[in-house]
Amino acid sequence: MSNQRIISWLRLATLVALCLPAIHLAWRWYTGDLEPRPVTFVTHATGDWAVAFLLVSLALTPARAIFDWSPLIHIRRRVGVAAALYAVAHLLIYVLDQKWNLVVVATEIVKRFYLTIGFVALLALVALAVTSTNGWQKRLKRNWKRLHWLVYPAVALAILHFFIQSKVKIGEAAFAAGLFAWLMLWRILPPTLRTRFIGLLLLAAGATLTTVVFEAAWYGLVNKIDPMRVLAANLDPDLVPRPAQKVLAVSLLAVVLVALRRGLAAASRLWTQRYIRPTIPTS
Repeated sequence: MSNQRIISWLRLATLVALCLPAIHLAWRWYTGDLEPRPVTFVTHATGDWAVAFLLVSLALTPARAIFDWSPLIHIRRRVGVAAALYAVAHLLIYVLDQKWNLVVVATEIVKRFYLTIGFVALLALVALAVTSTNGWQKRLKRNWKRLHWLVYPAVALAILHFFIQSKVKIGEAAFAAGLFAWLMLWRILPPTLRTRFIGLLLLAAGATLTTVVFEAAWYGLVNKIDPMRVLAANLDPDLVPRPAQKVLAVSLLAVVLVALRRGLAAASRLWTQRYIRPTIPTS
């Protein structure tokens, strides 16, 4: 299969995958499967998917590098745009919950810190989505890259918004923060380490420890819980899986997948050298 054909199928599969959460939520709402508070459930779900797709969009650059598969870069834009659309849906459903009273919505955004930072993140994501086209890239030239650096503070604000609205149940928010830490640590690693196993193992350790720190700091500063209790919880087998353990599992899974891909590639090269090339006429 040609590379262009692979990219076309990958784009189609990505589009379908990006639409599935919205279709699933719409169907559950239509069938009455979201009671007793469907609006609240869908508001939270669209926000969760926005964060998930933001992390996926940031993960495509390291994935392209460590798996050495260039087609992945061709779906980054649509994943990022989908994240912005889910974030817009997140806001619109919240507005629906407020009976479309924009004055109340604006007042709440100004008064409540977690809504303020969520709205700022949303504005940044919408700006990035609108300017993601080739036309805007040509118009903005060098400023296009500078503008799109906003994705990093936007994701950080979105995750902080996730933490605050989660209140005491911050497991998923801490997991998202740990994955974000992995993605940021990968970007500051020396280029020579980014695709090597030693670098990936260092990332696994660093992201896991960072997740523990995030979780302990949050519980300590916000809920006044002794951080040592949080650290002990990460070592308690009865409390598996903790956010840090899930980050470690995802990090190690990436190492295993890279090893498999490189092993298969090495086996393919060996097969070609031993059995295919000798059968090709030299003249």
